[in-house]
Amino acid sequence: MLRWLGGLLFVCLALSLAEVALLRWVNPRFTLTTSRQWIAHAMGSACRGPGMIWRPLDAMSPHIRKAVLAGEDQRFLSHAGFDFTEIGKAVQDMASGRGFRGASTITMQTARTVFLWPARSFPRKALEAYYTILVELFWDKERILEIYLNTVDWGKGVMGIEAASRHYFGVSSDRLSRCQAALLAAVLPSPHRWSPIDPGPHILWRQKRILHALDRMPLVGRGHGKAH
Repeated sequence: MLRWLGGLLFVCLALSLAEVALLRWVNPRFTLTTSRQWIAHAMGSACRGPGMIWRPLDAMSPHIRKAVLAGEDQRFLSHAGFDFTEIGKAVQDMASGRGFRGASTITMQTARTVFLWPARSFPRKALEAYYTILVELFWDKERILEIYLNTVDWGKGVMGIEAASRHYFGVSSDRLSRCQAALLAAVLPSPHRWSPIDPGPHILWRQKRILHALDRMPLVGRGHGKAH
C-alpha cells in the first residue's frame, strides 16, 4: 500500500510539473473552471462557459498592464509568488477585528484560476501554494501576467482582458484608456458583484486610487524589459 501511494504521489508530482512547464510556451485554451462550465452546459444544467480570446501581453494596452498591478499586486516584480507584507497586514486586520481581506498575489490568482477549482478549502489552498511555487519556478513575470490577464474572470461569461474590453467598452484591449483600465482593475476583487460600466461610489474610489498609483507601476512586457 505504501509503495502504491508513493507511486501515485510521484505520478501526480510529475504531471503537475509537466503541465506547468508546458504552459511556459503553450497558451492554455481553457481553465479547470471553464471546463466544468462546458461540461455542465453539455449536460444541460448550466449556460455555456465563456470563450477565450487570447492576446499577447505586448498587444494589450500598457494602461491595463499597469492598472492590474496597481489594484491587485504592487510588489509583483519583487516577490517570489507570496507577498508576505500583505499577508502580515491581513493577519493584523483579522486579529484587530477589522475583518478579512485577501492577500493573494497575481501569481497565486493565476495558479488558482488555471489549475484548480474555485471552492474554498484547506486542500485547495495547499495546492494553490504548491502551484504558485511551480509557476514562479517555470514562468517569468511576463508570462505570469500574460496568462493572468487572459484567464482572469471579469464577470458572467467574460474571461480575459480582450473579452472584457469588448464586452464593457466595445474596444480591443490595446485601445483601453487609463480610466477604462482603472475601472476594469477596480472590479477584479468581485467582478460578479461590481460592474465597470455602472460603478458605484466604492468602485469610483478604487478607480481613483488605481489612477493615482498608475504612473508608479512598472510596464511589464517582453518588448520593454521587466520594468519601465
